[in-house]
Amino acid sequence: MKAANRTAPAQMIPPAALRRTVLLVVPDPAEQAELAAILLHDGYEIVEAMTGADALELCLAREPDMVLADRALPDMSGLSLCAAFRRMERQSHGYFVLMSSDGGDAEMQAGLREGVDDILTKPVAPMALRARLAAGERLLRIEEELNASNAQLRSAMERLSETQAAMERDLREARKLQQGLVRERAGRFGMAEVSLLLRPAGHIGGDLVGFFPITDQRIGLFALDVAGHGVTAALLTAQLSVHLSGSADQNVALRGAQSGADAVTPGGLAHFFNTMMLEEMNTDGYFTMIYGDLNHRTGKLRMVQAGHPHPVLQRADGSIQRLGKGGMPVGVFERPVFDEFTVTMHPGDRLLITSDGITEASTPNGRLLGDDGVEAIMRTNAFLGGVAFLESMAWSVSEYCRGERLDDMSAVLLEMRADGE
Repeated sequence: MKAANRTAPAQMIPPAALRRTVLLVVPDPAEQAELAAILLHDGYEIVEAMTGADALELCLAREPDMVLADRALPDMSGLSLCAAFRRMERQSHGYFVLMSSDGGDAEMQAGLREGVDDILTKPVAPMALRARLAAGERLLRIEEELNASNAQLRSAMERLSETQAAMERDLREARKLQQGLVRERAGRFGMAEVSLLLRPAGHIGGDLVGFFPITDQRIGLFALDVAGHGVTAALLTAQLSVHLSGSADQNVALRGAQSGADAVTPGGLAHFFNTMMLEEMNTDGYFTMIYGDLNHRTGKLRMVQAGHPHPVLQRADGSIQRLGKGGMPVGVFERPVFDEFTVTMHPGDRLLITSDGITEASTPNGRLLGDDGVEAIMRTNAFLGGVAFLESMAWSVSEYCRGERLDDMSAVLLEMRADGE
Protein backbone atom coordinates (compact mmCIF):
# COMPACT_ATOMS: atom_id res chain seq x y z
CA MET A 1 0.00 0.00 0.00
CA LYS A 2 1.43 3.32 -1.04
CA ALA A 3 0.24 5.43 1.81
CA ALA A 4 1.77 7.64 4.45
CA ASN A 5 0.96 9.45 7.65
CA ARG A 6 2.07 12.98 8.36
CA THR A 7 1.63 14.76 11.68
CA ALA A 8 2.53 18.34 12.38
CA PRO A 9 4.97 19.17 15.18
CA ALA A 10 3.15 19.62 18.48
CA GLN A 11 3.91 23.32 18.68
CA MET A 12 2.15 23.84 15.30
CA ILE A 13 -1.09 22.04 16.16
CA PRO A 14 -3.97 24.20 17.38
CA PRO A 15 -5.77 22.30 20.17
CA ALA A 16 -9.17 22.60 18.42
CA ALA A 17 -7.94 20.67 15.38
CA LEU A 18 -6.28 17.75 17.17
CA ARG A 19 -9.25 15.44 16.65
CA ARG A 20 -9.55 15.83 12.84
CA THR A 21 -7.95 13.39 10.41
CA VAL A 22 -7.82 14.19 6.68
CA LEU A 23 -7.26 11.50 4.02
CA LEU A 24 -5.41 13.09 1.13
CA VAL A 25 -5.77 11.11 -2.12
CA VAL A 26 -3.61 12.69 -4.83
CA PRO A 27 -1.62 10.78 -7.50
CA ASP A 28 0.87 13.61 -8.08
CA PRO A 29 3.58 13.56 -5.33
CA ALA A 30 4.42 17.24 -5.71
CA GLU A 31 0.79 18.34 -5.50
CA GLN A 32 0.24 15.98 -2.58
CA ALA A 33 3.18 17.41 -0.69
CA GLU A 34 1.98 20.97 -1.29
CA LEU A 35 -1.51 20.22 0.00
CA ALA A 36 -0.18 18.22 2.96
CA ALA A 37 1.98 21.16 4.01
CA ILE A 38 -1.09 23.43 4.15
CA LEU A 39 -3.09 20.88 6.15
CA LEU A 40 -0.23 20.21 8.55
CA HIS A 41 0.22 23.91 9.12
CA ASP A 42 -3.48 24.16 10.06
CA GLY A 43 -3.10 21.36 12.58
CA TYR A 44 -4.70 18.41 10.83
CA GLU A 45 -3.44 14.84 11.03
CA ILE A 46 -2.77 13.67 7.47
CA VAL A 47 -3.19 10.20 6.00
CA GLU A 48 -2.03 9.94 2.39
CA ALA A 49 -2.80 7.64 -0.54
CA MET A 50 -2.17 7.83 -4.27
CA THR A 51 -4.74 5.31 -5.53
CA GLY A 52 -8.39 4.69 -4.90
CA ALA A 53 -7.77 1.16 -3.63
CA ASP A 54 -5.24 2.37 -1.07
CA ALA A 55 -7.64 5.12 -0.03
CA LEU A 56 -10.48 2.66 0.61
CA GLU A 57 -8.24 0.48 2.77
CA LEU A 58 -7.26 3.53 4.81
CA CYS A 59 -10.91 4.49 5.15
CA LEU A 60 -11.62 1.11 6.69
CA ALA A 61 -8.56 1.21 8.94
CA ARG A 62 -8.63 4.85 10.08
CA GLU A 63 -12.13 6.17 9.34
CA PRO A 64 -10.93 9.70 8.52
CA ASP A 65 -13.06 12.72 9.34
CA MET A 66 -12.50 14.26 5.91
CA VAL A 67 -11.40 13.05 2.47
CA LEU A 68 -9.69 15.32 -0.05
CA ALA A 69 -9.50 13.38 -3.33
CA ASP A 70 -8.41 14.12 -6.89
CA ARG A 71 -10.98 13.71 -9.66
CA ALA A 72 -8.57 11.55 -11.71
CA LEU A 73 -6.91 8.62 -9.93
CA PRO A 74 -4.84 5.82 -11.53
CA ASP A 75 -7.33 3.03 -10.81
CA MET A 76 -10.70 4.80 -10.51
CA SER A 77 -12.30 8.19 -10.62
CA GLY A 78 -12.69 10.39 -7.59
CA LEU A 79 -16.46 10.07 -8.05
CA SER A 80 -16.23 6.26 -7.86
CA LEU A 81 -14.10 6.59 -4.73
CA CYS A 82 -16.75 8.83 -3.17
CA ALA A 83 -19.52 6.38 -4.08
CA ALA A 84 -17.58 3.52 -2.44
CA PHE A 85 -16.83 5.73 0.58
CA ARG A 86 -20.54 6.48 1.06
CA ARG A 87 -21.39 2.75 0.99
CA MET A 88 -19.11 2.06 3.95
CA GLU A 89 -20.53 1.64 7.43
CA ARG A 90 -19.27 4.58 9.44
CA GLN A 91 -20.00 6.13 12.80
CA SER A 92 -20.03 9.59 11.24
CA HIS A 93 -20.86 11.15 7.88
CA GLY A 94 -17.34 11.99 6.75
CA TYR A 95 -16.79 15.17 4.70
CA PHE A 96 -15.73 14.46 1.09
CA VAL A 97 -14.14 17.18 -1.07
CA LEU A 98 -13.42 16.46 -4.74
CA MET A 99 -10.62 18.32 -6.55
CA SER A 100 -11.28 18.74 -10.25
CA SER A 101 -10.03 20.78 -13.17
CA ASP A 102 -13.65 21.08 -14.27
CA GLY A 103 -15.70 22.97 -11.74
CA GLY A 104 -18.75 23.43 -13.95
CA ASP A 105 -22.39 22.64 -13.23
CA ALA A 106 -22.23 19.18 -14.83
CA GLU A 107 -19.31 18.24 -12.60
CA MET A 108 -21.14 19.59 -9.55
CA GLN A 109 -24.29 17.62 -10.37
CA ALA A 110 -22.33 14.42 -10.91
CA GLY A 111 -20.54 14.93 -7.60
CA LEU A 112 -23.72 15.57 -5.68
CA ARG A 113 -25.25 12.37 -7.08
CA GLU A 114 -22.33 10.34 -5.70
CA GLY A 115 -22.35 12.04 -2.29
CA VAL A 116 -19.62 14.66 -2.72
CA ASP A 117 -19.97 17.48 -0.20
CA ASP A 118 -17.96 20.11 -2.04
CA ILE A 119 -15.76 20.60 -5.12
CA LEU A 120 -12.44 22.45 -5.35
CA THR A 121 -11.25 23.71 -8.71
CA LYS A 122 -7.64 22.88 -9.54
CA PRO A 123 -5.13 24.32 -9.14
CA VAL A 124 -6.19 24.53 -5.49
CA ALA A 125 -5.76 27.88 -3.83
CA PRO A 126 -4.84 27.66 -0.11
CA MET A 127 -7.62 30.07 0.93
CA ALA A 128 -10.21 28.06 -1.02
CA LEU A 129 -8.94 24.84 0.59
CA ARG A 130 -9.16 26.34 4.07
CA ALA A 131 -12.70 27.61 3.35
CA ARG A 132 -13.86 24.14 2.28
CA LEU A 133 -12.29 22.49 5.32
CA ALA A 134 -13.85 25.11 7.61
CA ALA A 135 -17.25 24.25 6.14
CA GLY A 136 -16.49 20.59 6.76
CA GLU A 137 -15.55 21.38 10.36
CA ARG A 138 -18.90 23.10 10.90
CA LEU A 139 -20.79 20.16 9.42
CA LEU A 140 -18.89 17.66 11.54
CA ARG A 141 -19.44 19.70 14.71
CA ILE A 142 -23.16 19.90 14.00
CA GLU A 143 -23.26 16.16 13.44
CA GLU A 144 -21.39 15.49 16.70
CA GLU A 145 -23.67 17.78 18.64
CA LEU A 146 -26.71 16.12 17.09
CA ASN A 147 -25.36 12.66 17.90
CA ALA A 148 -24.70 13.74 21.48
CA SER A 149 -28.22 15.14 21.74
CA ASN A 150 -29.66 11.95 20.27
CA ALA A 151 -27.68 9.87 22.75
CA GLN A 152 -29.06 11.96 25.61
CA LEU A 153 -32.54 11.66 24.16
CA ARG A 154 -32.22 7.87 23.86
CA SER A 155 -31.01 7.69 27.44
CA ALA A 156 -33.89 9.87 28.61
CA MET A 157 -36.37 7.76 26.61
CA GLU A 158 -34.99 4.58 28.17
CA ARG A 159 -35.37 6.06 31.64
CA LEU A 160 -38.87 7.26 30.75
CA SER A 161 -39.75 3.82 29.44
CA GLU A 162 -38.55 2.23 32.68
CA THR A 163 -40.55 4.76 34.69
CA GLN A 164 -43.66 4.14 32.59
CA ALA A 165 -43.27 0.39 33.01
CA ALA A 166 -43.09 0.85 36.78
CA MET A 167 -46.16 3.11 36.69
CA GLU A 168 -48.02 0.55 34.57
CA ARG A 169 -47.25 -2.13 37.16
CA ASP A 170 -48.42 0.14 39.98
CA LEU A 171 -51.60 1.06 38.09
CA ARG A 172 -52.39 -2.60 37.41
CA GLU A 173 -52.09 -3.29 41.12
CA ALA A 174 -54.18 -0.20 41.88
CA ARG A 175 -56.83 -1.49 39.48
CA LYS A 176 -56.97 -4.77 41.41
CA LEU A 177 -57.34 -2.88 44.66
CA GLN A 178 -60.07 -0.64 43.25
CA GLN A 179 -61.96 -3.57 41.80
CA GLY A 180 -61.71 -5.10 45.28
CA LEU A 181 -63.80 -2.21 46.62
CA VAL A 182 -66.76 -3.91 44.93
CA ARG A 183 -66.72 -7.04 47.02
CA GLU A 184 -69.74 -8.69 45.43
CA ARG A 185 -71.02 -8.21 41.90
CA ALA A 186 -74.47 -9.64 42.63
CA GLY A 187 -76.70 -10.32 45.62
CA ARG A 188 -80.20 -11.65 46.40
CA PHE A 189 -82.30 -10.20 49.21
CA GLY A 190 -85.81 -11.66 49.37
CA MET A 191 -87.48 -10.66 46.12
CA ALA A 192 -84.73 -8.17 45.27
CA GLU A 193 -81.74 -9.07 43.12
CA VAL A 194 -78.93 -6.54 42.70
CA SER A 195 -76.21 -6.74 40.00
CA LEU A 196 -73.24 -4.41 39.48
CA LEU A 197 -71.06 -3.24 36.60
CA LEU A 198 -67.77 -1.36 37.13
CA ARG A 199 -65.53 -0.85 34.11
CA PRO A 200 -62.89 1.95 34.25
CA ALA A 201 -61.88 3.55 30.96
CA GLY A 202 -58.22 3.30 32.02
CA HIS A 203 -56.43 1.32 34.69
CA ILE A 204 -58.32 3.08 37.47
CA GLY A 205 -61.32 5.37 37.52
CA GLY A 206 -63.62 7.47 39.64
CA ASP A 207 -66.80 5.37 39.59
CA LEU A 208 -68.06 3.27 42.48
CA VAL A 209 -71.13 1.06 42.80
CA GLY A 210 -72.30 -1.27 45.55
CA PHE A 211 -74.96 -2.54 47.88
CA PHE A 212 -75.22 -3.69 51.50
CA PRO A 213 -77.89 -5.02 53.88
CA ILE A 214 -79.18 -2.47 56.39
CA THR A 215 -81.68 -4.63 58.28
CA ASP A 216 -83.33 -7.97 57.55
CA GLN A 217 -85.86 -6.05 55.42
CA ARG A 218 -83.80 -3.22 53.95
CA ILE A 219 -80.82 -2.88 51.68
CA GLY A 220 -78.83 0.14 50.57
CA LEU A 221 -77.59 0.51 47.01
CA PHE A 222 -75.46 3.29 45.56
CA ALA A 223 -73.69 4.64 42.49
CA LEU A 224 -71.02 7.36 42.69
CA ASP A 225 -69.11 9.16 39.94
CA VAL A 226 -66.18 11.32 41.06
CA ALA A 227 -65.33 14.15 38.66
CA GLY A 228 -62.11 13.60 36.71
CA HIS A 229 -60.04 10.54 35.97
CA GLY A 230 -56.92 8.78 37.09
CA VAL A 231 -55.25 8.58 40.46
CA THR A 232 -56.87 11.64 42.07
CA ALA A 233 -60.40 10.46 41.29
CA ALA A 234 -59.56 6.91 42.36
CA LEU A 235 -58.20 8.05 45.73
CA LEU A 236 -61.34 10.07 46.45
CA THR A 237 -63.47 7.11 45.39
CA ALA A 238 -61.57 4.87 47.81
CA GLN A 239 -62.09 7.36 50.63
CA LEU A 240 -65.81 7.57 49.94
CA SER A 241 -66.12 3.79 49.78
CA VAL A 242 -65.11 3.61 53.44
CA HIS A 243 -68.39 5.34 54.38
CA LEU A 244 -70.44 2.94 52.26
CA SER A 245 -68.67 -0.31 53.11
CA GLY A 246 -70.23 -3.25 54.87
CA SER A 247 -68.59 -2.34 58.18
CA ALA A 248 -71.17 -1.11 60.68
CA ASP A 249 -68.57 1.08 62.38
CA GLN A 250 -67.87 3.07 59.21
CA ASN A 251 -71.03 2.82 57.12
CA VAL A 252 -73.13 5.93 57.74
CA ALA A 253 -76.45 4.31 56.78
CA LEU A 254 -75.78 1.29 58.97
CA ARG A 255 -74.84 3.43 61.96
CA GLY A 256 -78.12 5.30 61.64
CA ALA A 257 -80.16 2.10 61.43
CA GLN A 258 -78.40 0.44 64.36
CA SER A 259 -78.85 3.52 66.52
CA GLY A 260 -82.59 2.91 66.25
CA ALA A 261 -83.11 6.13 64.32
CA ASP A 262 -84.48 6.04 60.85
CA ALA A 263 -83.03 9.52 60.47
CA VAL A 264 -80.27 8.69 58.00
CA THR A 265 -82.48 9.06 54.97
CA PRO A 266 -81.05 9.00 51.43
CA GLY A 267 -81.19 12.79 51.39
CA GLY A 268 -79.51 12.96 54.79
CA LEU A 269 -76.70 10.78 53.49
CA ALA A 270 -76.16 13.14 50.56
CA HIS A 271 -75.96 16.11 52.93
CA PHE A 272 -73.53 14.21 55.16
CA PHE A 273 -71.20 13.69 52.19
CA ASN A 274 -71.61 17.30 51.08
CA THR A 275 -70.54 18.59 54.50
CA MET A 276 -67.64 16.15 54.59
CA MET A 277 -66.43 17.25 51.15
CA LEU A 278 -66.59 20.97 51.98
CA GLU A 279 -65.33 20.93 55.58
CA GLU A 280 -63.13 17.88 56.05
CA MET A 281 -61.57 16.97 52.71
CA ASN A 282 -58.84 19.19 51.33
CA THR A 283 -59.90 18.83 47.71
CA ASP A 284 -61.59 20.73 44.94
CA GLY A 285 -63.24 17.56 43.71
CA TYR A 286 -66.93 16.71 43.68
CA PHE A 287 -69.07 13.75 42.70
CA THR A 288 -72.54 12.78 41.60
CA MET A 289 -74.53 10.15 43.41
CA ILE A 290 -77.60 7.97 43.50
CA TYR A 291 -78.42 6.31 46.80
CA GLY A 292 -81.45 4.13 47.43
CA ASP A 293 -82.90 2.49 50.52
CA LEU A 294 -85.08 -0.46 49.50
CA ASN A 295 -87.50 -2.42 51.68
CA HIS A 296 -87.34 -5.64 49.70
CA ARG A 297 -90.44 -7.04 51.38
CA THR A 298 -92.74 -4.16 50.50
CA GLY A 299 -90.90 -2.94 47.39
CA LYS A 300 -90.76 0.63 48.73
CA LEU A 301 -87.63 2.39 47.46
CA ARG A 302 -86.55 5.76 48.83
CA MET A 303 -83.89 7.45 46.68
CA VAL A 304 -81.81 10.60 46.38
CA GLN A 305 -80.40 11.93 43.11
CA ALA A 306 -77.42 14.27 43.33
CA GLY A 307 -76.43 15.28 39.82
CA HIS A 308 -76.29 11.66 38.62
CA PRO A 309 -78.04 10.50 35.42
CA HIS A 310 -81.72 9.63 35.87
CA PRO A 311 -82.50 6.10 37.09
CA VAL A 312 -84.63 4.25 34.55
CA LEU A 313 -87.55 2.14 35.81
CA GLN A 314 -88.91 -0.61 33.56
CA ARG A 315 -92.19 -2.07 34.72
CA ALA A 316 -93.20 -5.70 34.25
CA ASP A 317 -95.37 -4.70 31.29
CA GLY A 318 -92.33 -3.21 29.51
CA SER A 319 -93.21 0.46 30.03
CA ILE A 320 -90.28 2.71 30.92
CA GLN A 321 -90.02 5.92 32.93
CA ARG A 322 -87.15 8.11 34.06
CA LEU A 323 -87.06 8.93 37.74
CA GLY A 324 -85.87 12.05 39.55
CA LYS A 325 -85.36 15.69 38.69
CA GLY A 326 -81.56 15.77 38.74
CA GLY A 327 -80.42 17.42 41.95
CA MET A 328 -77.05 19.09 42.55
CA PRO A 329 -73.64 17.39 42.69
CA VAL A 330 -72.09 16.64 46.08
CA GLY A 331 -69.26 18.90 47.27
CA VAL A 332 -70.00 22.04 45.25
CA PHE A 333 -72.55 24.14 47.12
CA GLU A 334 -72.86 24.89 50.85
CA ARG A 335 -76.66 24.62 50.65
CA PRO A 336 -77.33 22.13 47.90
CA VAL A 337 -80.72 20.92 46.74
CA PHE A 338 -80.84 17.16 46.30
CA ASP A 339 -83.79 15.40 44.70
CA GLU A 340 -85.49 12.90 47.00
CA PHE A 341 -88.32 10.67 45.84
CA THR A 342 -90.03 7.38 46.59
CA VAL A 343 -91.16 4.67 44.20
CA THR A 344 -92.75 1.28 44.81
CA MET A 345 -91.41 -1.66 42.87
CA HIS A 346 -93.40 -4.79 42.13
CA PRO A 347 -92.43 -8.28 40.99
CA GLY A 348 -91.22 -8.12 37.40
CA ASP A 349 -90.03 -4.50 37.67
CA ARG A 350 -86.41 -3.51 37.32
CA LEU A 351 -84.45 -0.32 37.93
CA LEU A 352 -81.26 0.63 36.09
CA ILE A 353 -78.82 3.23 37.44
CA THR A 354 -75.99 4.20 35.09
CA SER A 355 -73.06 6.63 35.18
CA ASP A 356 -72.63 9.34 32.57
CA GLY A 357 -69.94 7.15 31.01
CA ILE A 358 -72.91 5.29 29.54
CA THR A 359 -75.45 8.06 28.89
CA GLU A 360 -72.75 10.34 27.43
CA ALA A 361 -71.05 7.67 25.35
CA SER A 362 -70.77 8.98 21.81
CA THR A 363 -70.08 7.88 18.28
CA PRO A 364 -66.84 9.08 16.63
CA ASN A 365 -68.81 11.97 15.09
CA GLY A 366 -70.07 13.10 18.52
CA ARG A 367 -73.63 11.74 18.69
CA LEU A 368 -74.51 10.91 22.32
CA LEU A 369 -76.20 7.68 23.37
CA GLY A 370 -78.33 9.63 25.84
CA ASP A 371 -81.31 8.50 27.92
CA ASP A 372 -83.16 7.39 24.80
CA GLY A 373 -80.28 5.07 23.91
CA VAL A 374 -80.30 3.57 27.41
CA GLU A 375 -84.02 2.94 27.14
CA ALA A 376 -83.52 1.29 23.76
CA ILE A 377 -80.90 -1.00 25.27
CA MET A 378 -83.31 -1.94 28.06
CA ARG A 379 -86.03 -2.85 25.57
CA THR A 380 -83.64 -4.76 23.31
CA ASN A 381 -82.30 -6.78 26.26
CA ALA A 382 -85.63 -7.30 28.01
CA PHE A 383 -85.10 -11.08 27.92
CA LEU A 384 -81.81 -10.81 29.85
CA GLY A 385 -81.32 -10.19 33.55
CA GLY A 386 -78.62 -9.73 36.15
CA VAL A 387 -74.96 -9.70 35.14
CA ALA A 388 -75.83 -10.98 31.64
CA PHE A 389 -77.92 -7.85 31.02
CA LEU A 390 -75.13 -5.54 32.25
CA GLU A 391 -72.50 -7.26 30.11
CA SER A 392 -74.74 -7.00 27.06
CA MET A 393 -75.30 -3.31 27.79
CA ALA A 394 -71.54 -2.71 28.13
CA TRP A 395 -70.95 -4.43 24.79
CA SER A 396 -73.65 -2.31 23.15
CA VAL A 397 -72.08 0.90 24.49
CA SER A 398 -68.61 -0.10 23.26
CA GLU A 399 -70.02 -0.90 19.82
CA TYR A 400 -71.82 2.44 19.76
CA CYS A 401 -68.52 4.22 20.52
CA ARG A 402 -66.60 2.08 18.00
CA GLY A 403 -64.26 1.18 20.86
CA GLU A 404 -63.35 4.83 21.54
CA ARG A 405 -64.77 4.99 25.06
CA LEU A 406 -63.26 7.86 27.07
CA ASP A 407 -65.10 7.59 30.41
CA ASP A 408 -65.68 4.97 33.07
CA MET A 409 -68.78 2.79 32.83
CA SER A 410 -70.70 1.73 35.92
CA ALA A 411 -74.23 0.58 36.60
CA VAL A 412 -76.54 -0.90 39.23
CA LEU A 413 -79.39 -3.15 38.17
CA LEU A 414 -82.16 -3.81 40.73
CA GLU A 415 -84.69 -6.48 39.78
CA MET A 416 -87.74 -7.56 41.73
CA ARG A 417 -88.36 -11.26 41.33
CA ALA A 418 -91.52 -13.15 42.16
CA ASP A 419 -91.30 -15.38 45.25
CA GLY A 420 -89.39 -18.52 44.39
CA GLU A 421 -88.32 -17.27 40.97
